[in-house]
Amino acid sequence: MTNSSTIGARAPRTAHVTAPGATPLLAEVPLREPGAGRVRIAVESCGVCHSDLLIASGRLPGSTFPITPGHEIAGRIDALGDGVEGWQVGDSVAVGWYGGSCGRCDACRSGDGVHCPQLQIPGVAYQGGYSDFVVVPAVALAAVPEELTTTEAAPLACAAVTVFNALRRSAAQPGDTVAVLGLGGLGHLGVQFAQKMGFRTIAIARGPEKKDLELGASHYIDSTEGDVAGALQQLGGAKVVLATATDADAMSATIDGIGRRGELVVVGVGLESFQLTALQLIRGDRKVYGHSSGTAVDIQDTLRFATQTGVRAWIEELPLEETPAAVAKMTAGLARFQMVVTTGR
Repeated sequence: MTNSSTIGARAPRTAHVTAPGATPLLAEVPLREPGAGRVRIAVESCGVCHSDLLIASGRLPGSTFPITPGHEIAGRIDALGDGVEGWQVGDSVAVGWYGGSCGRCDACRSGDGVHCPQLQIPGVAYQGGYSDFVVVPAVALAAVPEELTTTEAAPLACAAVTVFNALRRSAAQPGDTVAVLGLGGLGHLGVQFAQKMGFRTIAIARGPEKKDLELGASHYIDSTEGDVAGALQQLGGAKVVLATATDADAMSATIDGIGRRGELVVVGVGLESFQLTALQLIRGDRKVYGHSSGTAVDIQDTLRFATQTGVRAWIEELPLEETPAAVAKMTAGLARFQMVVTTGR
């Protein structure tokens, strides 16, 4: 195993949740050594994702308390376990929702490891990124381009790869109309990526206050002012509606605004059912489907594209010791647009 000397005198800290729904508490923890095929990352930044609430509630299979959430991890490799090749101590890396997989199943062998039955999610399978250090499988690592700081990279490791992957695998081609529903942590990135990928981009959100955000949208639809589907049809209909909002009624309101052979792609994680009829789908041969995150290679693609085009998350930083405040602000929807906790490295 190869070690570096970045540990310093301070004992490693983690912000863990001791019971379902409890407030994260900062505690000192032993420094773990990476086993075979794993690396230890000195965390510099970790994004606070809405899905962390799902993890902190204990609702994902395999969850045991105390839990340390955090799956938008960015930092530098601090130590290499036996058998790790292709990485060096000091490399700038990121880890997202995909935190490792079995490598043997059909999903893994077809490059779809994010759907592996043994998918390892940081914060569930092992300690997440609200920490000074994490130990992760080397297969989960994405290289961070030198042009990006780790604070810029952290939220791109989950939120950005989700929308970037969804758009590049959708039916939309350059010049087509793409509508992004919701302008939160996912949506503000979705608008930027859609515009940079050559789509005619429409932003849909509640209220007039987000109309003038400099995100690259060609049109803005205020969902509180009337018929969203009608407004989309007046603009020619959407080839793709990327639903980043979790509100079921808001998703349902876009269906009739989707054009011929268009798609509603759901990336916002909600638990409510939304309403649509078979006729709405058959009229125009529309599709509705969900899209999850992506593998480590997908994260690398996202980071590279963001570097080349200037796409960046709008972030607010707080130190690791203020993790409860960062989580509370994200939960209340007050972040503009993503909270990132930093360790001070």
